[in-house]
Amino acid sequence: MLQPKRTKYRKQQKGRMKGVAHRGTLLSNGMFGIKSLDSAFITSRQIESARVAATRYMKREGQLWIKIFPDKPITKKPLEVRMGKGKGAVEYWAAVVKPGRILFEVGGVPMEVAKEALRLAAQKLPVRTKLVVARDYQQN
Repeated sequence: MLQPKRTKYRKQQKGRMKGVAHRGTLLSNGMFGIKSLDSAFITSRQIESARVAATRYMKREGQLWIKIFPDKPITKKPLEVRMGKGKGAVEYWAAVVKPGRILFEVGGVPMEVAKEALRLAAQKLPVRTKLVVARDYQQN
C-alpha cells in the first residue's frame, strides 16, 4: 500500500479555540481589570485602540497593563489569485483570547475612573467582557 509522501514543512492551520484559558486568569498587577467572556482573535490594532481609549480617559494618571500580546500571524492571499502557489503574506498579527483571560489591568486610580476607562477600552474589543476587582481592594 502506498504511503503519502511526508514533507519537511507542515501546513500551518488556523487552529480551534476550544475550552477556557488556563493562564492569565487572575489579576497580577492592578486592582481592576477586564476579563474576556468569549473566544476570539484580537488584532494588534484593536488592542492599541483600546489602550488609547483607556489612557485618554485616565488622563495619564495611574497605570495600565496590557496582558495579551499579538503573536499569531494571520495570512491572506491577494484578491483574484489562483489556488496553490504557497501560503499568503502576513496580513496582520493577532492575540488568541479564550474565555477567562484577563485583557487589561488598571491600578493607581479611583474605582469610578478605572470602571469607565475599562468600559471604554472594552467597547473597542470584539469580545464580551466583565469587570474584575482584586480581592484585597479596600474602598476609601
